[in-house]
Amino acid sequence: MAGVELVYLSDFVQKTPWKAAVGWVAVGAAVLAVPLAWRRRFPVAVMVAVSAVFFVLGAWVGIELYASQVVVFLAFYSVGAWSTDRRLANWSRGIVAAGMGLWLLWAMVDGFTDPEVGERGVNAYMAFAAIQLLVNIAYFAGAWVFGNRTWRAAMERQDLEHANAEIRAQQDQLAEQAVSLERLRIARELHDVVAHHVTAMGVQAGAARVIMPRDPEAAGAHLRGVEVSAREAVAELKTMVHTLRDGEELPDSVPRLADLEHLVEEARAIGQDVVLERVGPQPQLAPPAQLALYRVAQEGLTNARKHAGPRAAVTVRLRHEPGRVELEVSDDGRGGRRGSPVPTGTGLGVIGMRERMASVGGSCEAGPKDHGGWLVRAAVPTVNSEEI
Repeated sequence: MAGVELVYLSDFVQKTPWKAAVGWVAVGAAVLAVPLAWRRRFPVAVMVAVSAVFFVLGAWVGIELYASQVVVFLAFYSVGAWSTDRRLANWSRGIVAAGMGLWLLWAMVDGFTDPEVGERGVNAYMAFAAIQLLVNIAYFAGAWVFGNRTWRAAMERQDLEHANAEIRAQQDQLAEQAVSLERLRIARELHDVVAHHVTAMGVQAGAARVIMPRDPEAAGAHLRGVEVSAREAVAELKTMVHTLRDGEELPDSVPRLADLEHLVEEARAIGQDVVLERVGPQPQLAPPAQLALYRVAQEGLTNARKHAGPRAAVTVRLRHEPGRVELEVSDDGRGGRRGSPVPTGTGLGVIGMRERMASVGGSCEAGPKDHGGWLVRAAVPTVNSEEI
């Protein structure tokens, strides 16, 4: 619409030597702008169509030099901004720009032979030609440069969107992993606390039931042991809940290696033959590493109580070596020899011990010994544990 209006305004201000009636020039201005409706879907085809219509209008009908230049600029710009085939975009724009340059050169030479040039002067004509040349260079170069910049900006925006999508996907994955790890952590804590104390309470309750008719006093002692185990289980569960609720910082009530003596005494109180051996100086480990080793000892005693038999001798050995701390729980019961079937059970205890030690940078092995019995060995490096 702007091109049509400019045609009539140009004709009103100054009679322009159109090559056709002013109405046809106005129709040509409208037709020139129509292909721009498809400039994003078919940018190269639109540029070629606009250039062809511009050439036809300029050669045989007439064209106004204001809105038409903007139309050509937009068509040329759209190829750089929207064409996905960048090689085609460069070649097509180069060909069209060269064609327009040759046409402009031909028009300048043809106009120089016009008799009116002599009347205005050669210098004036050459100045006019220079203006036309510079204007066209500015239009086409600007359309080329700004089109390419728009394309690069669109690609960068697309890359950012893809990166943001990947980050969001990774965040969701990390959140799922965090939930899974926390679930495993809670499961390990529940298994260690509940399995140990419930097993102890079961042993003491069974002993109390058996000896109740002939020795009520001893049965009462076993029942008091059940009461103590229950209270300790509740206390450890409360500690676990506070630890999980408050974060990674472990409270002072969490068991440490110094509590191994108490753990062994509890096992002896319910009839287990347990010996604690300490080799080397008292290890200085971070609380998470101490808790991990304590839980391994606790789980090892529980497994020995369930699978090794009532007469099995159990040894808990804490060894401090250069660069590492090692804890062993060994029994001489019916755990079996190497190659013999693994004692029945869910297997979650061994898995939990390995996961717990891995979480503090350590390792855990469990299996039958060569000469019978079962061995659990856990180790943690002292350097890494101090950094936890």
